[in-house]
Amino acid sequence: MNEQGRRRLGVLIGVGLACGLLPGITLGGTETADIVFSVLMAAVVMTVLTQVIFIGPSGRVPVSALLVFGLVGFVQDALVWWLLSWLGPKIAPLHVDGLLTILLAALITRATLLLLSQLGPAAEMAED
Repeated sequence: MNEQGRRRLGVLIGVGLACGLLPGITLGGTETADIVFSVLMAAVVMTVLTQVIFIGPSGRVPVSALLVFGLVGFVQDALVWWLLSWLGPKIAPLHVDGLLTILLAALITRATLLLLSQLGPAAEMAED
């Protein structure tokens, strides 16, 4: 799996974990299809915005750089979750309660994305 695929998978898993673990994220509907649709819509919005404005390492980086990328990416993810809290009721039965939930969802999403990007195989450096 390439770097972009790992990023997408990281966002999908992170959004799924945030929606499942945080009590402040309410997925509308009682049917499984409604819940899956809500999570997928949140993941699609998050993935598209993360791909358009990507802040993060491409490949393995030192811990200090990873912390900087993580912090800036956390801010980006928090802004996207804030956007989802506003767009959620308009596009899918999704409701995000409060700033603390937005920050925790951003932390879960970014940590998962960075973890998967660092777990992949190291990029081969081309020798001249």
